[in-house]
Amino acid sequence: MKRREALKYLSVTPLAGGIVGATAKAAAPEAAMAAQARGLVEDLGIRSFINAAGTYTAMTASLMQPEVIQAIQTSSRKFMMLDEVQDRVGEKIAALCHAEAAMVTAGCWSALVLGTAGVLTGTDLKKVAQLPNVDGLKSEVIVQKAHNTGYVHALTNTGIKIVEIETPADFEAAVSDRTAMTWFLNAAANDGAIRHEEWIALCHKHGIPAMIDMAADVPPVENLWKYNDLGFDLVCVSGGKAIKGPQSAGILMGRKDLIAAARLNAPPRGGNIGRGMKVNKEEILGMYVALDKYIKTDHEKEWKDWENRVATIEQAVKKVAGVSTNVTVPPIANHTPTLTITWDNRVKIKSQELIERLRMGNPSIEVMRNGEGVNLTVFMLEPGEAEIVAKRLHEELSAVV
Repeated sequence: MKRREALKYLSVTPLAGGIVGATAKAAAPEAAMAAQARGLVEDLGIRSFINAAGTYTAMTASLMQPEVIQAIQTSSRKFMMLDEVQDRVGEKIAALCHAEAAMVTAGCWSALVLGTAGVLTGTDLKKVAQLPNVDGLKSEVIVQKAHNTGYVHALTNTGIKIVEIETPADFEAAVSDRTAMTWFLNAAANDGAIRHEEWIALCHKHGIPAMIDMAADVPPVENLWKYNDLGFDLVCVSGGKAIKGPQSAGILMGRKDLIAAARLNAPPRGGNIGRGMKVNKEEILGMYVALDKYIKTDHEKEWKDWENRVATIEQAVKKVAGVSTNVTVPPIANHTPTLTITWDNRVKIKSQELIERLRMGNPSIEVMRNGEGVNLTVFMLEPGEAEIVAKRLHEELSAVV
């Protein structure tokens, strides 16, 4: 096989077409794969369910699109050089997301670890080999108190020390010759005293790289390039949530020099902190196909479809006396229509009991508890499932009135 032959489909637009080929040709294998998967799941006794809860890791997040599965299947039958796959896919992702460079990582957590490692080590292989020993390295990361959650463990895996601040004055006082970078948790953006633009201005004033974690913060689709355009030096994204790529994939994008350094801390190289964060060629290619498809989706139509699904469920449950509903949209993470269902004492069931009845029913359905009520989302529902969820909720709530 010639050097470029294995990846020649990456040079065509859209890439998904190069991998998948004609839809008609893919339809029959897709149906066969679905049947085989159902049989395997049943043979192993694994419970599958309708996901009205959301893209939780424990619930295996999202379902990959047929184009993504086909890309994974096709690429699995060819040998390739892993660095070349990352090179070519990274170029494509960077162009789509307004970044200088990009790489596919083993989830957003891996993007955080590798991005931090890249900042600490640069392209010095001796420094790469010494992590998580940070002796002699700049190793402090400035984080707002409101952003200092459990996700900082991804950063501390590299050996860094978190320096917690609250105000711009605190930021100025925290900067020292030990400061390596800053970290901004986008989901907590509205909780901290310093917002995006001011944070970037402070970082650039002192020449400190700024990383943002926006793991589950699409939709809206514009977020995929918004933070690159704002001037963040590294942007970390989950690939297996709303984008519907492989669940174990993510994206690290940003400055070219920092991405190059991050890759030295990652497979296929060894003797580094990221050796175990391996991403195979199938996931790298599948992640790109998923991203390309997601960006090209008609998001206005998609949102209207979500609203219609919510309305279907809401109308069904409101027929039960004592049931109330409320539709909200989380401001940042998981920014999709969310339906909250509550009820008064005319409905003789506790929220956890309702969850269990839905879980143990046929088909099994997952929703989330919200105090004395339940929350559900619809953006992970397959066509026709909103009607099933509506029917089951109505049955369970009306059965105990």
